[in-house]
Amino acid sequence: MLLVLNVNNTNTVIALYALGPDGLTSGLRATWRISTRQGQTADEYGILVRSLLSHEEVESSAIRGIAIASVVPPIDWILREFCERYFNQKPLFIEPGVKTGLPILTDNPGEVGADRVANCVGAFHKYGGPTIVVDMGTATNFDVVSKKGEFLGGAIAPGLNISAEALFARAARLPRVEIRRPAKIIGTNTVDNLQIGLFWGHLGLVDSILERMIAELGPETKCVATGGLAHLIARESKYISEVNEMLTLDGLRLIYERNRAARTQPAAARGAGA
Repeated sequence: MLLVLNVNNTNTVIALYALGPDGLTSGLRATWRISTRQGQTADEYGILVRSLLSHEEVESSAIRGIAIASVVPPIDWILREFCERYFNQKPLFIEPGVKTGLPILTDNPGEVGADRVANCVGAFHKYGGPTIVVDMGTATNFDVVSKKGEFLGGAIAPGLNISAEALFARAARLPRVEIRRPAKIIGTNTVDNLQIGLFWGHLGLVDSILERMIAELGPETKCVATGGLAHLIARESKYISEVNEMLTLDGLRLIYERNRAARTQPAAARGAGA
């Protein structure tokens, strides 16, 4: 079994894949979403993840590999300790030096987040290029993959929940509201006004950036959304054609397979391909 963790600032998504005898994944077994807490210890992670696995009747000894995309550096050492202590596995972190198959054509490739790399690997594998991935989580990321499968760059905007929290925190008289598609465009009360501004405002941000990126990349560009808020926004977008909740996890899975293949390749073959 392969354990995959996508660790973001708000949530951590965990996936369990079956592994075939060749080391390639043969199917998704289960997924879970937990809160990301910087104070959580390696033992707490271990107890929680082993409990989740037990519901699938999977023993810890069945885990043969672990791949992690983390954008929360302060807890990376805790994740390493948890993997080694509870699964006797050295995890594969998506970081500089790891074989991804994704050329990164930015000014500083080392600063590109691991989740963005995984998104682009998964997107190009499934959709080809050019593709724009809109990842709607704590931040709303726009990740651009070229026709050749290169990461060209993108954009980062405040996520919808961050925008809402900032508004509620700075305006004492405004109540917290459910973020959803409002039924009308002209609000007649405070709740309506807030929901209209938050929802349609964020949709306008997303479509405005996509419109300009597509104009540069070409009309054949495919736009795919992922992340916790993807379904909410994507259904109203002019440009997003598909929501793929598994995109980051699938990218992690593919990167794990590529690195395992590189490690198990005979030395002579590695030398010939260098």
